[in-house]
Amino acid sequence: MKIIVAIKQVPERDAQVRIDSAGKWIEEADVQFAMNESDAYALEEGLQLKEKHGGEVVVLSAGPERVGTTIREALAKGADRAIHVEADSLHQMDSLSIARLLAEAIKPESPDLVLTGLQSDDLGLGQTGVILAELLGLPHASLILTVEKTDAGLSVKRELEGGWFQNIELPLPAVLTIQSGGNKLRYATLMGIKRAKAKEVRRVAASDLGAPAAALAMLESIALPQKQRSTQILPGTAKEAAAALVEKLKFEVRVL
Repeated sequence: MKIIVAIKQVPERDAQVRIDSAGKWIEEADVQFAMNESDAYALEEGLQLKEKHGGEVVVLSAGPERVGTTIREALAKGADRAIHVEADSLHQMDSLSIARLLAEAIKPESPDLVLTGLQSDDLGLGQTGVILAELLGLPHASLILTVEKTDAGLSVKRELEGGWFQNIELPLPAVLTIQSGGNKLRYATLMGIKRAKAKEVRRVAASDLGAPAAALAMLESIALPQKQRSTQILPGTAKEAAAALVEKLKFEVRVL
């Protein structure tokens, strides 16, 4: 079973960012970068499927030279090899343009399964994975928490709104976008880090994957959120207010 996992390198969540002079992106020299969270869960899902059913996991990432550190992290966790699509200023490309690059890199591999994260932590558009599936002409499902291989293909569990879940069957090959939290993420071992140095990383220039099409969406400007303080009184008894507070800390503030 050949599994391709698309991963993205994004600024660390706790990074203190500054807007660049053009007002269209952040000063990248000021921040540390890390693997996108939901992509890390996609990688974990792929590694677990390989451990159960055999095959190989190939990580695919697009971006500048610094993306190599995130690729090596994925290899250290257990991926077998990697493809690095060398492309600068990825934030200037729209989701369709990025998906086209990834699709062209994936096609020669003829994978059984393609996994991506649900959305990126920097832009949060949640579009690249599903567009990729359409470009590859493969069935797909999003918001996936768990994946099981069956005789007919795959059985997946999707997270819906309001605490509901959906179980569906898909044939292979397919594309899935993975939600965070479905598995416990593994750490790279010292042996894994050593082995990663010898694993293949194939570099492909973005220009070799076809002429880029004109972007259908453009990022005109970005701005830091305005800081403001507000007070909210939670109604009800002390027990009811405490329960409401826990819900807000979990799902709005996301600190629990």
